[in-house]
Amino acid sequence: MEYLIHLGILFTIYAGLAVSLNLIVGYTGLLSVTQAAFYGIGAYTTAILMTDHGVNFFLSILIGILVSGLVSLFIGWILSRFKDDYYALVSFGFNIIVYSIFLNWQSLTRGPLGIPGINKPELFGIDFSRNINFLILTVIIMAAIYGVCAFIVHSSFGRVLKAIREDEKAISIFGYNTSTYKLVIFVISASIAAVCGSLFASYITFIDPSTFSLNESIFILAMIILGGLANLRGSLLGALFLILLPEILRFVGFPTDVAAQMRELVYGLILVLLMLYRPQGILGEYKL
Repeated sequence: MEYLIHLGILFTIYAGLAVSLNLIVGYTGLLSVTQAAFYGIGAYTTAILMTDHGVNFFLSILIGILVSGLVSLFIGWILSRFKDDYYALVSFGFNIIVYSIFLNWQSLTRGPLGIPGINKPELFGIDFSRNINFLILTVIIMAAIYGVCAFIVHSSFGRVLKAIREDEKAISIFGYNTSTYKLVIFVISASIAAVCGSLFASYITFIDPSTFSLNESIFILAMIILGGLANLRGSLLGALFLILLPEILRFVGFPTDVAAQMRELVYGLILVLLMLYRPQGILGEYKL
């Protein structure tokens, strides 16, 4: 049972990351690979505040949102000057810079040693050190994130984002400042990623830079491409699929000497086949 609860917590955290990234990639059409960077900013903010300064977990989430929002405001402003492949390359570079900061600013982040001893949250006498309670907390926060994202995509703001994706020049003719819309959605997405990072840090109780590398951003991007671009339910499906598939393959019964390699082979083959025959994802409405 604890194993299933563990998977449930990981799914809800990654679902939040996938939904937030879909706002940028699926609905706005901007190929961003920065999500792990803001995920890490939220995680490190919570870890540092809780371990070094004794700050309450929920207050650390708010501070993480603030820090991530300020950083994303600056990075989003830079990214707004680029388009298409150049946008992706610059976002790629930003993720590497943030990872390098986590790795090398040892006086703050303890570098490759990571930060241990992060406490679980407590609120109104409820102790979230029990995994079932932590799962309930992550589900509530995930539901709030999904509700906010659904409100955005079904609002007039969301319709402008889709118009930017389809033809940015055309929507600009009607007087819309597309750079502002892209910047706002970038900041919103980064802030949501920071919340997920705070939850992850508190749940695992230890973080180090390896969790927030470029590979993590690509993993989150794979979730929305697999589940479906411009479809929030697709984000959830992609997160569920990529969290559960490696675990399911553990029980297939491959020979022990090649089990790890065979799991990777099957995992990769399934993803390749899905991308060949369903490039917009399982529930997607748009393809890159």
